[in-house]
Amino acid sequence: MPKPEYEFHAPSAPWLPAGGKVTGIWQQVLASDPATNSYTGLTRYEPGTDTSPNGPAVHDYWEEVFILEGDLTDLHLGQTFRQGMYACRPPGMVHGPWRTETGVLMLEIRYAPVLPAP
Repeated sequence: MPKPEYEFHAPSAPWLPAGGKVTGIWQQVLASDPATNSYTGLTRYEPGTDTSPNGPAVHDYWEEVFILEGDLTDLHLGQTFRQGMYACRPPGMVHGPWRTETGVLMLEIRYAPVLPAP
Protein backbone atom coordinates (compact mmCIF):
# COMPACT_ATOMS: atom_id res chain seq x y z
CA MET A 1 0.00 0.00 0.00
CA PRO A 2 1.42 3.45 -0.85
CA LYS A 3 1.71 6.12 1.79
CA PRO A 4 -1.76 6.93 3.12
CA GLU A 5 -3.67 10.05 2.14
CA TYR A 6 -3.74 12.59 4.97
CA GLU A 7 -5.10 16.11 5.03
CA PHE A 8 -3.56 18.48 7.59
CA HIS A 9 -3.77 16.98 11.07
CA ALA A 10 -1.77 16.78 14.28
CA PRO A 11 0.41 13.65 14.06
CA SER A 12 -0.51 11.17 16.78
CA ALA A 13 2.11 8.45 16.26
CA PRO A 14 4.26 7.87 19.34
CA TRP A 15 7.89 8.94 19.57
CA LEU A 16 9.93 5.72 19.51
CA PRO A 17 13.63 5.14 20.23
CA ALA A 18 15.60 5.08 16.98
CA GLY A 19 17.62 2.04 18.03
CA GLY A 20 21.35 1.50 17.72
CA LYS A 21 23.99 1.88 20.42
CA VAL A 22 23.10 5.48 21.29
CA THR A 23 20.15 6.55 23.43
CA GLY A 24 18.50 9.95 23.17
CA ILE A 25 17.46 9.64 19.51
CA TRP A 26 13.72 9.48 18.84
CA GLN A 27 11.61 9.06 15.70
CA GLN A 28 7.99 9.76 14.93
CA VAL A 29 6.60 8.23 11.72
CA LEU A 30 4.40 10.64 9.78
CA ALA A 31 3.79 8.36 6.78
CA SER A 32 5.42 5.23 5.38
CA ASP A 33 5.06 2.61 2.68
CA PRO A 34 6.57 -0.74 3.70
CA ALA A 35 6.43 -2.03 0.10
CA THR A 36 8.85 0.64 -1.15
CA ASN A 37 10.47 1.61 2.19
CA SER A 38 9.36 5.20 1.58
CA TYR A 39 9.28 7.11 4.86
CA THR A 40 8.50 10.58 6.12
CA GLY A 41 9.07 11.32 9.77
CA LEU A 42 10.52 13.49 12.47
CA THR A 43 13.81 12.69 14.17
CA ARG A 44 14.75 14.27 17.48
CA TYR A 45 18.09 14.14 19.29
CA GLU A 46 18.16 15.10 22.97
CA PRO A 47 20.72 17.77 24.01
CA GLY A 48 24.26 16.35 24.26
CA THR A 49 23.56 13.30 22.07
CA ASP A 50 26.69 11.96 20.35
CA THR A 51 26.35 9.19 17.75
CA SER A 52 30.06 8.32 17.66
CA PRO A 53 29.41 4.79 19.06
CA ASN A 54 27.20 4.12 16.00
CA GLY A 55 29.95 5.26 13.63
CA PRO A 56 29.21 6.94 10.30
CA ALA A 57 25.93 6.22 8.52
CA VAL A 58 25.43 4.99 4.97
CA HIS A 59 22.13 3.95 3.38
CA ASP A 60 20.87 2.18 0.27
CA TYR A 61 18.12 4.80 -0.14
CA TRP A 62 17.83 8.52 -0.84
CA GLU A 63 17.54 10.63 2.30
CA GLU A 64 16.48 14.24 2.62
CA VAL A 65 16.76 16.03 5.95
CA PHE A 66 15.61 19.52 6.95
CA ILE A 67 16.60 20.92 10.36
CA LEU A 68 13.52 22.42 12.01
CA GLU A 69 15.14 23.37 15.34
CA GLY A 70 18.51 23.16 17.03
CA ASP A 71 22.03 22.26 15.91
CA LEU A 72 23.77 19.19 14.51
CA THR A 73 27.54 18.85 14.12
CA ASP A 74 29.05 16.37 11.67
CA LEU A 75 32.08 15.19 13.63
CA HIS A 76 33.84 13.89 10.51
CA LEU A 77 33.47 17.18 8.62
CA GLY A 78 33.83 19.39 11.70
CA GLN A 79 30.83 21.45 10.56
CA THR A 80 27.76 22.50 12.51
CA PHE A 81 24.38 22.77 10.80
CA ARG A 82 21.43 24.72 12.16
CA GLN A 83 17.74 25.48 11.78
CA GLY A 84 16.70 26.01 8.17
CA MET A 85 19.52 23.93 6.66
CA TYR A 86 18.84 21.03 4.28
CA ALA A 87 20.68 17.88 3.14
CA CYS A 88 19.98 15.58 0.18
CA ARG A 89 21.95 12.34 0.37
CA PRO A 90 22.10 9.77 -2.44
CA PRO A 91 22.41 6.05 -1.70
CA GLY A 92 25.94 5.21 -0.54
CA MET A 93 26.82 8.69 0.78
CA VAL A 94 28.70 8.39 4.08
CA HIS A 95 27.69 10.94 6.73
CA GLY A 96 28.23 11.49 10.44
CA PRO A 97 28.78 10.61 13.18
CA TRP A 98 26.87 13.49 14.77
CA ARG A 99 26.72 15.49 17.98
CA THR A 100 24.21 18.08 19.13
CA GLU A 101 24.73 20.57 21.93
CA THR A 102 21.19 21.94 22.25
CA GLY A 103 19.22 19.08 20.72
CA VAL A 104 17.82 18.95 17.20
CA LEU A 105 14.48 18.29 15.50
CA MET A 106 14.57 17.26 11.84
CA LEU A 107 12.11 16.37 9.10
CA GLU A 108 13.39 13.26 7.33
CA ILE A 109 12.24 11.82 4.01
CA ARG A 110 13.55 8.50 2.66
CA TYR A 111 12.83 6.82 -0.65
CA ALA A 112 14.34 4.01 -2.66
CA PRO A 113 16.52 4.84 -5.67
CA VAL A 114 14.87 4.71 -9.05
CA LEU A 115 16.47 1.89 -10.99
CA PRO A 116 17.06 2.24 -14.73
CA ALA A 117 14.70 0.31 -16.98
CA PRO A 118 16.13 -3.02 -18.21
